Amino acid sequence: MAMAIQLESLVQSIKSKVRKLKKSKKPYVKMDKSSSVRVEIRSKKARKLIDKTLQAADKPGKTSLT
Repeated sequence: MAMAIQLESLVQSIKSKVRKLKKSKKPYVKMDKSSSVRVEIRSKKARKLIDKTLQAADKPGKTSLT
């Protein structure tokens, strides 16, 4: 009986700690992309487009790039 009471009090304390953590959560602040990140994204997109173009050039029967 004493074990059950101890277990119940432990569960209640854990629940209350979890509730406090959920309430104290700070709002997410979205950061703008830096210029270097923008350049990197652009270069990745360009690289993908170049790869697609090269693959299309290797298959002369198909002209679609999509």
